[in-house]
Amino acid sequence: MSAPPLTRTAFVPRDLPLRSSLRSRLLGLSALVSLCSIVATAWLVVSLTAVAIGREQGQVLADDARIYDTLVGYAATHPDWNDVGPTVHALSRQTGRRITLTDEARHPLADSGAAGTLPSKASATVDALAVDSALARPAAGSSPDRIDPRAVGPFRLTGRERNDLAARASRIAACMREGGPVQVVEVTRTPNGRSQVEVDGAVFDTGDRCGVDGLQRRTRTEVRALTQLGGLVNDCLGGRHAAPVRLADDLTWTPADVRGAPDTRAVTACLATARREQLDPYVAPPALLFATAPDRKIATFFDLSGANRMRIVGVTVAVLLTTVTVTFVAGTRMVRPLRALTGAAQRMADGDQSARVEVAGDDEFGRLAAAFNLMASRRQELEQLRRALVSDVAHELRAPVSNVRGWLEAVEDGVVPADESLVSSLLEEAMLLQHIIDDLRDLSAADAGALELHPEDVDAAAVLGQVARAHQGNAGSAGVELRVRAEAGLVLCADPMRLRQAVGNLVSNAVRHTPAGGTVALSAEREGDHVVFRVADTGSGIRGEDLPKVFDRFWRAEKSRSRQSGGSGLGLSIVRKLAEAHGGSAQASSVVGEGSVFSLRLPG
Repeated sequence: MSAPPLTRTAFVPRDLPLRSSLRSRLLGLSALVSLCSIVATAWLVVSLTAVAIGREQGQVLADDARIYDTLVGYAATHPDWNDVGPTVHALSRQTGRRITLTDEARHPLADSGAAGTLPSKASATVDALAVDSALARPAAGSSPDRIDPRAVGPFRLTGRERNDLAARASRIAACMREGGPVQVVEVTRTPNGRSQVEVDGAVFDTGDRCGVDGLQRRTRTEVRALTQLGGLVNDCLGGRHAAPVRLADDLTWTPADVRGAPDTRAVTACLATARREQLDPYVAPPALLFATAPDRKIATFFDLSGANRMRIVGVTVAVLLTTVTVTFVAGTRMVRPLRALTGAAQRMADGDQSARVEVAGDDEFGRLAAAFNLMASRRQELEQLRRALVSDVAHELRAPVSNVRGWLEAVEDGVVPADESLVSSLLEEAMLLQHIIDDLRDLSAADAGALELHPEDVDAAAVLGQVARAHQGNAGSAGVELRVRAEAGLVLCADPMRLRQAVGNLVSNAVRHTPAGGTVALSAEREGDHVVFRVADTGSGIRGEDLPKVFDRFWRAEKSRSRQSGGSGLGLSIVRKLAEAHGGSAQASSVVGEGSVFSLRLPG
C-alpha cells in the first residue's frame, strides 16, 4: 500500500490593488457616510442661514423704508426740522437703529444715540420735493415729479373747510348706504384735509346722487392755491417762450389759447418747477439721513419655529436612513463571505473533509477563502496520508510479528524444536522490526523538526568510500559491482552520520533493484554552490508516472514485491527528510530498461 502524495502548494499572497482592498472599501464607505452627513449638514445650515439672512435683509429694508417714509412725511408737513427729535427717537426705539439727521453740511439736526462718528455715506437724503423712489411708498414713488403727496402747502384746508366737507361727506355716505346694496362705503381724507367718499375702494365723484357733486367743488383755499400755481406755471412758460395753459383741479392742463399749441415737455417741466417753488416755504429743507444698525447676529433669527424643526427632523431622518442603508448593504456584502467561511469550518469540524468555499473577488475575503480552501485541501491530504501511514505501518509490522508469533506457537506446541536456527530466524525478524521502528522514529523526528544534526566538515570521497565498504558484502552476494568516483578535496559541512545514512539508503535501494551482473556507481562533484552525491544503477528503471512517488513512505513500484525483496518502504523517504534537514534536496531520474539515478544535492 502507498500513501497519496502530499501536494506542497504554498499560498503566496500578492499585493492587492488599492481599489480592491477591504481597507480601501471601508475607507470609501466611511468617506461616503461622512460626505452625506457633511453635505446634509451644510445644506441645512445654508438653508437656515439663507432664510435667516433673507429675513434679516427683509427686516432691514422694511425698517429703512419705514424710517424714510416717516421722515419724508414729517418734512412734507413741517417747514423745518426743529421738532423732529421726538419722531427720530420713536423710530429708533421701534427699529432698534441709531438714527441721525443732519443738514446738507452735516450739521446735526437730531440724533437718537450718543454723539459719534457718522458713516462716510448717508443712508438717504430726506427731501419731500425729491422723493427717492427706491425707498418711498408706492403712492409717493409713482408721482412723476417725485413730490411727496403729503406735501400740500397752500392747498391745506382750513379747519372750518375740513369740518364742513367732513360733515357733507358723512351725509353722502349715509345716503348711499340707505339707497342700495353696496359692499363698502366709507369716508376718507386726502393729505390736504379734503373728505371724499369711497365705494368699494374707489372714489365716488360722479353723478348727482346724494349731492356728491357738491362735495367735489373746490374751497376758497384750493382755488387760491390753484390760481397761484397756474400763475407760476405760466410765468415759467413765458420765460421759455411757450404758450400759456390753464390748470384743472386735478392739476391737468389745457391750452389757454386755442390758437397756440403748448409745448408738452415744457409744460411738464414748468409744472414740476412751479409746484416745488410753491411748496418750498411749507416743507422742511433737504436733510441727510444716517441709519446705522448695531451688531446683530443671524442667530437672533434662527429660531426653532415649526418649519425649522421640521427641516431639521427631515434632514436628520434622511441622513440616518442613508447611513443605515449604506452600512447595512455594505455590511451584508462584507459579512456574506465570513458566514460562508464559518459554515465551511463548521462542516469541516463535523467531519466533512470536502468542505470548501467559493472564491469570489481578489480582495482580502477572496484571499482568505483561497487560503481556507488550500488549508482544507492540505488537511484532507494529511488525513489521507495519516490513514495510509497507519495502514502501511500495520501492514509492515504484521508480517514479522505474525512470523514471530507463529514460530513461538510452534515451539510451544512442540512442533518445532527451539534450536539455534529458530533463534536466528526470530532474531532476524526482531532486527527487521527494530529497523522499521528506527526508520519511523527518524521520520517522526524530521516531521516534527526535532531531527538533531551535528554538522562538521566532511570529505565527500571519504563518505562514499565508507558507504561502499559497508554495502560491499550485500552487493557481492547479489552479484552487483560497486564503483566509487569522487573529486579530491571535495569538502562540505554536514552531519557525517546522517550523510552516510542517506547515501547508504540510496545504495541499498540501488543494489536491491539491480540484477546480478549489474553496476551501482557512487559519485560526488561540485555544481555551483552545491555538492551533488549521485547513486546510479543499471537496474530495470522506474516509469515516468511513478517517479514523483518514489520518495513517498511505503511506496513500491511493484505492489507484489515482498518486504524481504523490497525493504521497509521508508528508506527513500528518510533520504528526502535528511536532505531537507541539511537545506538540500533529493531527486530521481530514470529510464525504463536502462536504470535510475538518485541525486542528493546539499549546500557546499
